[in-house]
Amino acid sequence: MNTAKHKRGVALITAMLITALTGSLAAGLAWNNALDVRRTMVLLFHEQGTQVALGAESWIRNILRDDGIDSQTDHLGELWASELPGLPVDNDSVQGAVSGKIEDLQGRFNVNNLIDRNGKIDPVALEQFKRLLIVLDVNPRFAGLTADWIDADQNAGFPDGAEDSIYTSMMPPYRTFNRSLVNVTELMALEGMDKLSFDRLLPHVTALPGRTSINVNTATPAVLQSLDANMDPIAVEGLLSQREESGFQDIKAIFGTLVTDTAILDQLDGSSEFFQLKAVVQIDTVRLTYYSILLRAPNGGPVTTILRSQGTY
Repeated sequence: MNTAKHKRGVALITAMLITALTGSLAAGLAWNNALDVRRTMVLLFHEQGTQVALGAESWIRNILRDDGIDSQTDHLGELWASELPGLPVDNDSVQGAVSGKIEDLQGRFNVNNLIDRNGKIDPVALEQFKRLLIVLDVNPRFAGLTADWIDADQNAGFPDGAEDSIYTSMMPPYRTFNRSLVNVTELMALEGMDKLSFDRLLPHVTALPGRTSINVNTATPAVLQSLDANMDPIAVEGLLSQREESGFQDIKAIFGTLVTDTAILDQLDGSSEFFQLKAVVQIDTVRLTYYSILLRAPNGGPVTTILRSQGTY
């Protein structure tokens, strides 16, 4: 009798263990399946968001092309300069919204202008970059560090330069780029660059292929102030009031008395070729930030995309 009771007890415990294990296994499978479904949906929403961003980019290319045909100048009163309102994305497969804005990258200082056509450091551009850093309350030594980062040689500038001998001693070690920047975020690799300084600098600098002019119709106030050592905030306010939304009517006449260096004066322009689209797409719970650099050929030529990135500038 005791043996029979013992066997029944063991059988009951075994059945309970099997039931518990089966339930745990079923719960685990259901959880993993739910995670797989969610991962799949996130990937699907991300891909849909990318396609929406590409559609926005195509639309913006048409706007810039038409603007190039209709106007020979670029200023902040034009259609392309207005912020794109939030537009719904709603069909059978996609529900969300897209918004964004276009910026004229030639309203910023092109750090690749620090190197002349012979691959040497351009002293005029270097001094302008130093003035820009001072206006932004950023250490001006970053001008020399940037020039050394992109020039072709390994000769550190004095007193603010740095080449491989400095960077290879860091942890982790790395080497200078020694060529034109592709993305302005590469400035974060400079010796001593901190996030606060970079965040202050970012809205006023860009990295465009080759040497480019500065569009004073769209230039930031800090970039305008960097054009000459004698340019002060009061002079910049006067320029901004003249510029308003329609741009300057006679750039040479207006800036000829303010900019003493003819090399900088010759780089001032009222039109642009390089623009940046920032598109923000929300699909369900997935949010995608998409950047696209666009090159517009002169005289109403085609607009092509030369660089795309997601999530970061």
